Amino acid sequence: MQPYVICHMMSSLDGHALTDGWDRPFKNAAGQLYEKLAKTYEFDAWICGRVTMQEVAHDEGYPTGLANSPIPRTDHFVDRNAASYAISIDPHGKVGWKKNQALGSHVVEVLTEGVSDDYLAYLQSIDVSYLFAGKTDIDLKNVVDTLHKELGCKRLIVEGGPHISGSFVNAGLVDEVSVLILPLVDGRGAHPASFEISPSAWTQPVHLTLASAEVQEGGGVWLRYRRG
Repeated sequence: MQPYVICHMMSSLDGHALTDGWDRPFKNAAGQLYEKLAKTYEFDAWICGRVTMQEVAHDEGYPTGLANSPIPRTDHFVDRNAASYAISIDPHGKVGWKKNQALGSHVVEVLTEGVSDDYLAYLQSIDVSYLFAGKTDIDLKNVVDTLHKELGCKRLIVEGGPHISGSFVNAGLVDEVSVLILPLVDGRGAHPASFEISPSAWTQPVHLTLASAEVQEGGGVWLRYRRG
């Protein structure tokens, strides 16, 4: 059985997902509520894109020159029994992890075969797991299947950014969409929407069914939609 996939996000009333520039006390309270709601899903893996993970990792780069010879492009799992996994969608291998844990979860890098040997050697040196999901592009279905088969993941929560969220939905892999709508108008049209899918990759609109709508403390509304 394929894992149950939830796309969980936080959005302004006008559909913007980035929080930079929002009032700091408001942003912190909203962030805490967002994480509280996420925990209700009891997921065993959370998934973010490169940009988000670089922030989580406090990325300052990684050393080069570590690979003495070519490294096979085969999956490398250090911990198959972690309580939870932090899945980093990082096609070219750029996130400079300092350790193999992110917010209490074991880190798994999702890469393409075009990644450098130096990066693979670095991940091995700090005991970060990794898997390959394509030669030049990430196959998200492959990712979901591998996480289930190799690590036993049953509930995955996708937490951004907008391109990753949009790509999962567009690939038909999302069973539930969870959105915390905040009582805020962002107004910056150039900022990305909650889902960003490139026109060349877009297939068709995704229709969902409302499962619940709950008013939250502070005036936000938690909306949950399910597929089918």
